[in-house]
Amino acid sequence: QERPKRKFVGARTTEYRFARYVDDWRRRIERIGNLNYPEEAKTRGIHGSLQLTVAIKADGEVESIQVNRSSGHKVLDQAAVRIVRLAAPFERFPANIRVDTDILHITRTLTFTRADQMVSE
Repeated sequence: QERPKRKFVGARTTEYRFARYVDDWRRRIERIGNLNYPEEAKTRGIHGSLQLTVAIKADGEVESIQVNRSSGHKVLDQAAVRIVRLAAPFERFPANIRVDTDILHITRTLTFTRADQMVSE
């Protein structure tokens, strides 16, 4: 049995086929994140950044979510994972990605701001 072909991309990916998919993914995460900003973080004034990697299968389903660098606040780390799960499933891979990628790993920094917004960098 052949192993799945994996591709790893970050915020600075320049290859158009991945950059467009990742930008669409980012916009969706930010929209869902702002709609589901953690209430505890709002009331306690907690803010911070964390880095996570999300592995997405070609059909848009999430294979895994890993917090690579914690924000130092469990409530934010858990909220980030919850937001990704709420945003799933994502778009199916377009043909130009499916040609050589079965699973796409997206690594991004998510920031929960003082203004009670979540942004992805």
